[in-house]
Amino acid sequence: MSGHTYRVCCCFQRRFTITAAEGASGDQDDVRSLLGERPYGRRAPTQVPDRDSSSATQILPSLLRLGLHHDMTAPLSHYFIHTGHNSYLTGNQLSSDCSDVPIIQALQRGVRVIELDIWPNSTKDNVDVLHGRTLTTPVELIKCLKSIKDHAFSASEYPVVITLEDHLTPDLQAKVAEMVTQTFGEILFSPGSECLKEFPSPESLKKRIIISTKPPKEYLQSKEVKGKEDESQKGKDSADEGAWGKEVTDITTDAKDDTDEGMDDQDAEDLDDGDPKSQQIAAPEYKRLIAIHAGKGKGGLRDWLRVDPDKVRRLSLSEQELEKAVITHGKEIVRFTQRNILRVYPKGIRFDSSNYNPLVGWMHGAQMVAFNMQGYGRSLWVMHGMFKANGGCGYVKKPDFLLNLGSNNEVFDPRATLPVKTTLKVTVYMGEGWHLDFRPTDFDPYSPPDFYTRVGIAGVPADTVMKKTKPIEDNWVPAWNEEFEFQLTVPELALLRIEVHEYDMSEKDDFGGQTCLPVSELRSGIRAVPLHSQKGEKYKSVKLLMRFEFV
Repeated sequence: MSGHTYRVCCCFQRRFTITAAEGASGDQDDVRSLLGERPYGRRAPTQVPDRDSSSATQILPSLLRLGLHHDMTAPLSHYFIHTGHNSYLTGNQLSSDCSDVPIIQALQRGVRVIELDIWPNSTKDNVDVLHGRTLTTPVELIKCLKSIKDHAFSASEYPVVITLEDHLTPDLQAKVAEMVTQTFGEILFSPGSECLKEFPSPESLKKRIIISTKPPKEYLQSKEVKGKEDESQKGKDSADEGAWGKEVTDITTDAKDDTDEGMDDQDAEDLDDGDPKSQQIAAPEYKRLIAIHAGKGKGGLRDWLRVDPDKVRRLSLSEQELEKAVITHGKEIVRFTQRNILRVYPKGIRFDSSNYNPLVGWMHGAQMVAFNMQGYGRSLWVMHGMFKANGGCGYVKKPDFLLNLGSNNEVFDPRATLPVKTTLKVTVYMGEGWHLDFRPTDFDPYSPPDFYTRVGIAGVPADTVMKKTKPIEDNWVPAWNEEFEFQLTVPELALLRIEVHEYDMSEKDDFGGQTCLPVSELRSGIRAVPLHSQKGEKYKSVKLLMRFEFV
């Protein structure tokens, strides 16, 4: 017999003994086998199916071992692409250091789109990467380019896109062209200065680097961006948000009027061409590097979304612009993204490098939903979950309904009410491993933890829901034995969210692990589900025993 001792006060201590597991020994052997853990702690009876069941006697991961299994020969516009925003920042958007380290980390995680903001250095004779007009410290562009070359294909052999937010004069644009050409050499995909008529496929672009930015017809003096108070720091919506991030925002919430934020929501690549009097001739060698042409052009949203049968391009919208656009132009966005690329980026007041709900973009076909990868929180966990699909290669084929036209040339209507396609039944049996990855007093200095599990769906509005188990008091090896059902109208875009928290009556609940899994690749049956930290790093030992069933 052994146990943990917790201090109650200066004079007394309370000891919790670790007893033998309760319940049938056969069932417990199955549980231990599936979890891959030695018995530890006081167990409640765990209702595991009969040990003769084949699913109960195999150690299997929660996702299908399909590896790379999507068709990779379609145009780039047919894929969701793992995309970063301000990829060079180590922390917040205002005062953190710029470095190649977060770029390397993003590439090692499978991110396929890296964003660099390029500015003249202090002596105006070279190029730095930094978040302009902030206190961020710069890093040399050449250092970032070399790190991209060295690590671009460490996690995936599919193409890496570098999106440039260009604040350079023509002479420095020519210098960038020389850097890019010398650094990447033959792996640089450079089709010439004209727009592509159709995007190539990821398969045809394996181990290639692609440059995307606005074609520099002229040098555009960057406009001043007014600093604003970060309204997101004025308060918390609920105690449940805590250190692990706010709950994923509701897609159905109407977009508020954010016109007062002015240029905070604009990328330099999307600005208009400016006063012709200030135009200068751009460096032609720089223009020839651009494979994916970007920019909004003139006019309003309807003009931006116009599909040109003779060329393809990339359009960028802020998260707020997208939220407003989907209300009035939802189907037009879906049609635009069937041939062209839509990039969505965080609003300007996300100074803390937080993120937004990616499903708004995905359900309208947006390929590049750009996230601050250096942060953490629930929205980023959903992003991680989406790109666990297709072998984690950073490209996930969009569902057919976002790509195909109907008999009357109609496209998918994201606002339509759809019937239920399938029902996912999820059983949460038990969890184990916290005693190995955490200290005895990490959750509660006076007693063992009181764990509960939150289970739910991130998806289209009709499918999005979160449910939770009851807390199990004073137990490092909690057994919940609870079943949940989720009716799914669009299972192709659904992600299963799983979180474990430790209930605290007097303070906010503590974080105990999380994961997010693409429903389309879930394995039916009993599964050992590894959990991850707030930053998305996999715990060595913490797992849940769960069952997935489609009915």
